[in-house]
Amino acid sequence: MNYAVIMAGGTGKRLWPLSRKTRPKQVLKLFQGQNLLRLCFNRLSPIFDARNIIVLTNSGYSDTVRESVTGLPYNNVIAEPVVRDTTGAIGLAASILAKFDPDASMAVVTADQVIEPSEVFQQAIKDALTFINANPDRLITFGINPTSPSTQLGYIKCSAPKKCPNCKNEIFTVDSFKEKPSEETARRYLAEGKYFWNSGIFVWKAKTILAHINKYLPDAMEPLRKIAGAWDGPNQEQALNDFFPKLPKISIDFSVMEKAPGVHAIKLDCRWLDLGSFAALADIIQSDKNNNIVVAEQSELLDCESGVFVTEDAGHLIAGIGLENMVVAHSPDATLVCPVDKAYRLKELLELIEKRTGDKFL
Repeated sequence: MNYAVIMAGGTGKRLWPLSRKTRPKQVLKLFQGQNLLRLCFNRLSPIFDARNIIVLTNSGYSDTVRESVTGLPYNNVIAEPVVRDTTGAIGLAASILAKFDPDASMAVVTADQVIEPSEVFQQAIKDALTFINANPDRLITFGINPTSPSTQLGYIKCSAPKKCPNCKNEIFTVDSFKEKPSEETARRYLAEGKYFWNSGIFVWKAKTILAHINKYLPDAMEPLRKIAGAWDGPNQEQALNDFFPKLPKISIDFSVMEKAPGVHAIKLDCRWLDLGSFAALADIIQSDKNNNIVVAEQSELLDCESGVFVTEDAGHLIAGIGLENMVVAHSPDATLVCPVDKAYRLKELLELIEKRTGDKFL
């Protein structure tokens, strides 16, 4: 059977003060009253029954996630007791699925991406499942046609696109994974036309990814076996709390994808954005006549240009005079004001806030 796994554990520090330790960026209602997690769930719903959609999140987010995704069975939200990067999350989901369905195929997506139109994404996922069900020893990732020489994203080099029976998309062979490059290297990648941005979306058999984790990261397998053995029994939570922290903390790209044979890719020919900053909202939300991005029920901006003004509070008025290239982000107990080009220092600011006030505003 086919399943979808949504990874929804990212904290989104670069969207503070809206995103917090107990309220991650994927549940912020920044998109006409919707949040990224709900939009992700909506993209998957035409393909997967809600009973076959699993959300992996941090333990502090589980209640918030359940509130955001109504219609999802309660036990389909799995709370990780600690952060163990994508290998731990994927290994956990694969172990649970393989226990109850040894032939499970799983699509792995992240909750903090904007993908439009949904139909392109859905066809690509369907084609990937078709390919994997016919070629169970293979792994599929998804590439994004780069629109700029980004140095903040990983790249995959692809070749030899081939038609797959009963698929609309071509299937590429992945030659190599490239980490975040220099600007010069990124420009070369664009010029060569053989590189895609690495989307962090995957499709594979649960048993196949577990076999690769066993081969390339054997230290992960004993904790995963212990957790799977106790799953759906009286010791489920105890096993999760005891053994999940023992998993190595490493991404699936580093642990498996860069080493495994038989990796293929489908090009996602659509609008794609990994939302990681306030500035990125400009790629999603239509600006006003003065190039301001405004996410607020009520705002009055006088002679303001090229700024970002954000609040989820429908009863709060954001007002500004003569501001240029500024971020103003309001939450009930904290407000951020900074130049757009300095927002990258948010992590540094949060370290200072934590040092001065502890967790109160984090």
